[in-house]
Amino acid sequence: MRLVTAAQARAADRYAIEEVGLPAAVLMEEAGRQVAELCLKLLQEKPGRGRIFVWAGKGNNGGDGYVAARRLGLAGYHVEVFLVTAHPEEITGAARQNLEVLRRLAIPVNQAWSEAEIAAAGVVAASGDLQVDALLGTGGRGPVSGPPAAAIAAINGAGVPVVAVDLPSGLNADTGEVTGPAVRARYTVTVGRPKAGLFTYPGAALAGDVYVADIGIPAAAYCGQEPGVFLTEGADVAGWLPAWGPAAHKGERGRVFVAGGSPGLTGAACLASEAALRAGAGLVTLGVPESLHDLMEVKLTEVMTAPLPEAEDRTLAAAAAGTILERAAQAGALAVGPGLGRGEELPELITQLVRESPVPLVVDADGLNALAGRTEVLSEAAAPVILTPHPGELARLTGSTPAEVQAHRLPLAREVAESWNATVVLKGARTVIAAPDGTCYLNPTGNPGLATGGTGDVLTGVIAALLAQGLQPLKAAAAGAFLHGLAGDLAAEQARGARGLTAGDVLQALPAALAAVLRSEVPGPVMYTR
Repeated sequence: MRLVTAAQARAADRYAIEEVGLPAAVLMEEAGRQVAELCLKLLQEKPGRGRIFVWAGKGNNGGDGYVAARRLGLAGYHVEVFLVTAHPEEITGAARQNLEVLRRLAIPVNQAWSEAEIAAAGVVAASGDLQVDALLGTGGRGPVSGPPAAAIAAINGAGVPVVAVDLPSGLNADTGEVTGPAVRARYTVTVGRPKAGLFTYPGAALAGDVYVADIGIPAAAYCGQEPGVFLTEGADVAGWLPAWGPAAHKGERGRVFVAGGSPGLTGAACLASEAALRAGAGLVTLGVPESLHDLMEVKLTEVMTAPLPEAEDRTLAAAAAGTILERAAQAGALAVGPGLGRGEELPELITQLVRESPVPLVVDADGLNALAGRTEVLSEAAAPVILTPHPGELARLTGSTPAEVQAHRLPLAREVAESWNATVVLKGARTVIAAPDGTCYLNPTGNPGLATGGTGDVLTGVIAALLAQGLQPLKAAAAGAFLHGLAGDLAAEQARGARGLTAGDVLQALPAALAAVLRSEVPGPVMYTR
């Protein structure tokens, strides 16, 4: 599903109005109608008896709120509008027309601009059943301050569920960043196309359940807007997965070579290699330090193993590069990092693998740590590279902090992907997948149960398997994140909760996730108003 920025949404509006000839009033009417329809559904247990308070600004977002207020008032509900502007006379166009209609219908419209007015409005709103946030939408610029900020505080302080129109006020529509006060919505009705900021954190935490209101803007209005941000859907993944014919054999299903493991961290390497098999690879070989080889042969049944040269601390030696590259040349993908440890020779090893790997390379965990301070080597890669950092790892690679990474997930992932010429999978809630050309996917699957050791190693194996099956790096990464998160969701469903999930549970659920995708059994990430 294509997501849009605020600028792209405004351009689509202009196209619909100026090129197609759709009146702005028609678009506003349809947006407000669909906001009202959702409110009616939410208040269906209180037909004609609910109290709804609409906080509206002076722009078109406020105009959508005026339409919703009119329709809810005509449906018999008590509706009151708090007009958050110092100069109501500056409201123009279709918004002005709809505001005048409210007044002629005697639906209360009260200015809320002074500190006392906003405080009084907040007290009144606390007695209601529903609030509508039509303050700013995508029209906000930078941190909200002054009376609009006070209004946001009043909305949040009322303790009454909020329906946001297009976007919770204070949220960056493009990136999901929150740089000041922002409305905490229970529901968001996003108008036209969904906004990217609704689906990546921290914005996703403020949006609640997202509904899409199709107001009649033609698809042509969004053409030519590249590179884009997309929300991965099950149908996307199903279309990317290769078909298996009745005569398929293991060689056709892809070969993966995994290099990893060190004393105390053998489980990570096992999880990654087993995940590659569970994700459909036909043959998987795990290369480990030679002193651990016998142990891995005991631990693993379906995965083949290979001893590799090791350093004195029993981590992989730089001399292992030759064997790894030779084995990788016989495979379709190379994964390196799970359980590698922090050996002194690993930076040299990883640098050589990045430079010389003949097949697409997935770098995770300690492989990423080995790249700290030498990310310039990524621009010298012989084959596509996929990096799968969690926020702490990306912070080490960029010289920032995990908090800074989390505050700017989408723009930072896109920036480093372009800078390093690598596909970046920034793990976490709503994983961000960014390609070097700026195209991004946001992943809607997964749950807090995945926040446990080993699940990242499983993801590495899944992505490597998809690469070996012929998927391009961006699609392999996006599909891998989707299937990995879906496996976590299915495992949590089977366990009747996400608490206590292990990486092994996710591993076992991967075939079920693949089956659900191929059978079109995965619900969509958004809902639609009608």
